[in-house]
Amino acid sequence: MERAKQWTRNIKRDVLALWIAARDPRVAWYVKLLALAVAAYALSPIDLIPDFIPVLGYIDDLLIVPLGILLVVWLIPAGLMAEFRAQAATLATHPQSRAAAVVIVVVWIAAAILLMWWLLRFFDRMSVNSP
Repeated sequence: MERAKQWTRNIKRDVLALWIAARDPRVAWYVKLLALAVAAYALSPIDLIPDFIPVLGYIDDLLIVPLGILLVVWLIPAGLMAEFRAQAATLATHPQSRAAAVVIVVVWIAAAILLMWWLLRFFDRMSVNSP
């Protein structure tokens, strides 16, 4: 149980470290973009896969976020990442990304609109082809 708690603390620290890395001029622009995306998603109060969906709802928490963190950590030089982790460990607050929440809501709305558009076209074609 203690190992799971430590893993959770490390994930939180690394998310904050990525948030810091996304704003550091020493980090390449594409790594900043990826770090910002991972940190914003992890800190967002809204998930792409809602937690109330059985099993699938927790995939982002257990797989997507940790794998995104691993990828960004791998792209950042070890010395810089150690510095970002030290800064993150000293942060007392837990920032929430409202911008990421807006982006995720927009993605869900866009997906719903595209699905409705596709369904309308599909059923329209079905009604034209029926005798």
